[in-house]
Amino acid sequence: MGFPTSTGFELTLFVVGRSESSSRAEVQLRALCEALVPGAYELRVVDVDEEPELAEREQIVLTPTVVRSMPLPEVRVVGDLSDDERTAAALGLPTTFQSRIERLRDER
Repeated sequence: MGFPTSTGFELTLFVVGRSESSSRAEVQLRALCEALVPGAYELRVVDVDEEPELAEREQIVLTPTVVRSMPLPEVRVVGDLSDDERTAAALGLPTTFQSRIERLRDER
């Protein structure tokens, strides 16, 4: 999958409360995006306790859940985000090598 330079990645992370595991999921996801698609992503964090209607509308049943709404098709990753390679692959984020190639192309 190529790096979508015009639209970027739109991600929503659904968590419950501000627990250690919720904070860890957010930190891990932000670090992964900064490493692979710096400046080319938007991340919204939604606490399902504070926004239950949104969680219901999006049919979130487990947390943490990451929803990649752009680029299409929508992709969901549920559960532990600690394995960077698996999370990146599941979300369709470019590998480090792909990121370098795209940056070189953009510089030209």
